[in-house]
Amino acid sequence: MDSNYSNQWPVKKATGSKRSKWIVIVSVVVLLALVAVGVAVGVVVSRNAKSTSGGAAKGGSSNSNGGGGGESTPSVVTQTDPNDPSTFVKDPKLKRSFYGMAYTPEGAQLPACGISLATTIQDIQILSQLTKRIRLYGADCNQSAMVLEAIKQTKVDMTVYLGNYAIPDDNGTAYNRQRDLIRDALVTYGADHVAGVTVGNEYMLNYMLDHQTTDPDSAIANLGAAPLIADIQDTRNMLKSLSLDGKVPVGNSDAESYFNTQVLTAIDYGLSNVHPWFGNVSVNEAAAWTSSFFNELNVKRAASLPNHPKMYIAETGWPTKSSDAANANNGASIASEANLQIFLDTFVCQANQNGTGYFFFEYFDEIWKEKLYGGVEGWWGLLKSDRTLKNVVIPDCPAS
Repeated sequence: MDSNYSNQWPVKKATGSKRSKWIVIVSVVVLLALVAVGVAVGVVVSRNAKSTSGGAAKGGSSNSNGGGGGESTPSVVTQTDPNDPSTFVKDPKLKRSFYGMAYTPEGAQLPACGISLATTIQDIQILSQLTKRIRLYGADCNQSAMVLEAIKQTKVDMTVYLGNYAIPDDNGTAYNRQRDLIRDALVTYGADHVAGVTVGNEYMLNYMLDHQTTDPDSAIANLGAAPLIADIQDTRNMLKSLSLDGKVPVGNSDAESYFNTQVLTAIDYGLSNVHPWFGNVSVNEAAAWTSSFFNELNVKRAASLPNHPKMYIAETGWPTKSSDAANANNGASIASEANLQIFLDTFVCQANQNGTGYFFFEYFDEIWKEKLYGGVEGWWGLLKSDRTLKNVVIPDCPAS
């Protein structure tokens, strides 16, 4: 293993079962607290590792802008002009019914860093038929610039929440590296297609698990939050140096019950992972549970703070498969395309109608997660890894 790898992209899945058990314990504590004040929202959960390793292209040297190492992807997008990515033909099966979509460019993991512009362009062509917003998890492998270049070439109506996957206890190594890549991308492309910069993904979750605390506002948790808040302020200073302060919001992403109050008061927006699968919720109850849980635990809390950070669901979805039988059932429902269809039918239009901002998890199956973590980790995509739609019908209710 590369000596820098552990500093660059955390492998949270390796402790998946332990993490899930710990999260359940914390969830019960939170639930009891909610019940005590008359709030009945169901079992509190927190996604184990999936999202962060799942997604945030953590990888790559700071000067990488594509190259070998990634999987070859068959072309599923037709262009009327093969030299002009903006002339792609729309797929009638795809509908722009999603508020947002969680996306990690293929090959954007360290140390290989095999991201390519051609594949990223294809992804943006497809994603633009599903949503007007995407979120990234990290900035390594030059993915910020790669995505903005793809948006430029395809000329699509798309904004992106850039990500900086800051890591606790690494003395700012990962944060500083990615901050500079984000800055370079903003210098080159401007901020017309940038909706925000998210600093940290499940940072407090990781910190609290590592330090064996269950209270996100405890003295130990506040100690861990301090460097994250410093990174958030440093990002604001970076944006100010580009005359983008006040124009590009700065946020943070974490597991729903792990937001630290001091962090929340330092940001413009929060992205909260709310996964009914990991809450052991049945698929028929999943949409209602997700909405209730998010509103009670995140929206109301943020509204009570003086800065009123805007809250979004960072990830929610349903897996379609498991690499092993033991993880194919969450205790209430199975991982399957049929159940993904149920979640799509019950969540998407309802969330659009209610004005809930959410990022569906996720764009496509990521084989590297399946190989690294097993279980359901590689099978959350709306699309298969070859970018073809799974056996589902996308609801027809355009998101604003």
